[in-house]
Amino acid sequence: MHKPIYLDNQATTPVDPRVLDAMLPFFGPAFGNAASRSHRFGWEAEKAVETARRRVASLAGATPRELVFTSGATESNNLAIKGVAEACRAKGNHIVTMATEHRAVLDPIRHLERQGCQATVLAPNPDGLLDLARLRETLGPSTVLVSVMVANNEIGVVQPIREIGALCRQRGVFFHCDAAQAFGKIPIHVEEDSIDLMSLSGHKLYGPKGVGALYVRRRHPRVPLVAQMDGGGHESGYRSGTLNVPAIVGFGEACVLAGREMSQEAERTAGLRDRLLARLEAALDDVTVNGSRTHRLPGNLNVSFAGVEADALLLSLPEIALSTGSACSSASPEPSHVLKALAAGPWRERSAVRFGIGRFNSEEEIDYTAARVIEAVRQLRSFAPGA
Repeated sequence: MHKPIYLDNQATTPVDPRVLDAMLPFFGPAFGNAASRSHRFGWEAEKAVETARRRVASLAGATPRELVFTSGATESNNLAIKGVAEACRAKGNHIVTMATEHRAVLDPIRHLERQGCQATVLAPNPDGLLDLARLRETLGPSTVLVSVMVANNEIGVVQPIREIGALCRQRGVFFHCDAAQAFGKIPIHVEEDSIDLMSLSGHKLYGPKGVGALYVRRRHPRVPLVAQMDGGGHESGYRSGTLNVPAIVGFGEACVLAGREMSQEAERTAGLRDRLLARLEAALDDVTVNGSRTHRLPGNLNVSFAGVEADALLLSLPEIALSTGSACSSASPEPSHVLKALAAGPWRERSAVRFGIGRFNSEEEIDYTAARVIEAVRQLRSFAPGA
């Protein structure tokens, strides 16, 4: 066992060595620009990109021509939300989302509100799940888009995507999913789940940072989309800019590995998560799991320890990489907007810690982490007033 122990796999994952091996030639001899159509350097790069496109699309249940490569899920979310809102202006200007969404969804919607769009932000049930009845009541003639993430980046809750997709399809509303956390970890199929747009990220499934994709449905129904980045007409005109060939190749290889190993990896990481929780609950009182215990990502555990400030707990565990919430909001002194939306209460918001278990974590690391967390929580509670 090597220290520090990395248990923040919702923030990012290490690049799988097999992914790195696939990428390396494209930093060296295969350095061509995929848009260069007049020589073999460009042809080789284009061939590698199209192979990766097929691989990513296959894992999503999509066709390759429905996939647009981007710099990551944040760009994909912006392209999906703003692009549909602009394209559907004549039909309506109402967008529905959840209060527990990533800032990369909530902030673009706020931007659109300032431009005259209307948004409904639904609060989740106490377990983090969307209330389908409330969603059904919210949809109206002017609703053009529903955006609900597949799995939450903080509490790991997996939403009833198939049911949401079916409802949106029935009402003639486009359905967008931020699938950055879930893609490659649990099965997602854009046809079976009636997903019209889906945002993906390479670095959440053991691929490189700086690459992602947006799935855009081309038929039954075709999704209209206005490009948000102009300058060359790359990616079927949806996203201009020179393609990041090494990263795209790595993303494709990561998808191949995820598809091949998803089932066994999910079983193993869920087992490690349950092992960690069982040890914590056996040794400590007042341990609360945030979010549904059953509808959650295999490797996610978000726990609040009563009487303990999360920041103090993390400082007590310098050899273990953990987090208090989203990496994109870690500089903010404010409590997690996700836990606020759950109406968890001040103490749960302040004491929540996220354990992100991944492909390269071992049982030994989990047992060590459990022992150290138990020790640190007991010590911090002993310092509390009235202890």
